[in-house]
Amino acid sequence: MPTTALRVEVGRRSGPGGPDVDASALLLVSGKVRSDGDFVFYNQPAHSSGAVRHEGTREAGGQVTDTLFVDLARVEPAIERVVLAASADGGTFGQVPGLYIRVVDARQGSEVARFDPTATVETAFVLGEFYRRQGAWKFRAVGQGYGSGLEGLAKDFGITVDEPQHPSPPPPATRVGRPAAAPSPQAAAPPPAGPPVPLPPPPMTVPPAASPTPVRLSKVTLTKEAPSVSLTKQGGTSGALRVNLNWQMRKQFSGWGGKRGRAVATHADLDLDLCALYELSDGRKGVVQALGNAFGSLYRPPYIHLDGDDRSGAVASGENLTVNLDHKQSFRRILVFVTIYEGARSFADLHATVTLQPQNGAAVDFSLDECTVPSTVCALALITNTGADLLVQREARYLIPERGVSPQRTIDHAYGWGMNWTPGRK
Repeated sequence: MPTTALRVEVGRRSGPGGPDVDASALLLVSGKVRSDGDFVFYNQPAHSSGAVRHEGTREAGGQVTDTLFVDLARVEPAIERVVLAASADGGTFGQVPGLYIRVVDARQGSEVARFDPTATVETAFVLGEFYRRQGAWKFRAVGQGYGSGLEGLAKDFGITVDEPQHPSPPPPATRVGRPAAAPSPQAAAPPPAGPPVPLPPPPMTVPPAASPTPVRLSKVTLTKEAPSVSLTKQGGTSGALRVNLNWQMRKQFSGWGGKRGRAVATHADLDLDLCALYELSDGRKGVVQALGNAFGSLYRPPYIHLDGDDRSGAVASGENLTVNLDHKQSFRRILVFVTIYEGARSFADLHATVTLQPQNGAAVDFSLDECTVPSTVCALALITNTGADLLVQREARYLIPERGVSPQRTIDHAYGWGMNWTPGRK
């Protein structure tokens, strides 16, 4: 490879009716993963070493691409191969028009390698791989198909796959007997020596540890045509809900303008902020954001916490919000949004993927459409508690603040939050 920083694009021609194509990578030693952590895909978007991350799906110019970023310089010495795979969700690869894999220099944008496989009934493919030879990294096309989908491919490389869960039958009814006699009263205990010690906040629900923890392959992708999903029906209503924003700049520009008044970024020092407006069931409203150090809390209202501030898009984990669904009865609605803090005048030429990963149930993801307006704030997802259901709605809505109006106030007005705003800084 002429460079170590690479983007791997698994692409196809855009068009209605075809299955979604998802890229993935497996880091191998002696032909197998060392653990399930060596599998990078939509539900596990970054390797712990930072060498590989899944950047999501983008549609532009009549092409749909799902992209992996690979930094070969950060691949651990024990890793011998990085397998590049793809799976078809909702059909076979024979239904995918113009399937290809393309390796691109991440810095220069030039094409390093390309392979256009032919397919029929396959539902998963090993398209290519990076491998070490005499101390250097090389790429080769493979084209090995699987009829058993991503699950079959993953198992072939040593991944422990989560099996579908079925509800257990209710326990048999038991007859209630006569209550036992109350114990005899005892002498009163002496009064306490001092005031009671406050207990720490209760921990969030954590499932019992398993060895190994199976990888969950299922996911739900939201689109304009199907923009909402019930977390209740997916079984994702307890524990931690992780909301991730992963983004990258496609191009670097040097000013505001472009053909037809297109909005473009001004420089590479771009700082996006993931935020959330919340409304609690008792009527309280507020915001979780980096401005003003309003990072929130998982164990007291608003039960939402912000971590991370990715100023380049290069942080493998992106920016994250966590919602404590063990307190879902406290929520009325949560609006997750993103603002440009500095470094650009709009979201033009940015590609972003939003993933909501509940502790239980399938992941929910979607990509943002291309921005063609001078927007500095984008509503991402609205989470609503109806009482009987917990719904996630894809918003993907770019807003243009009026002169002198902050992005936060703009999104407040658009969604009727009715809060008072004061300037804040990080």
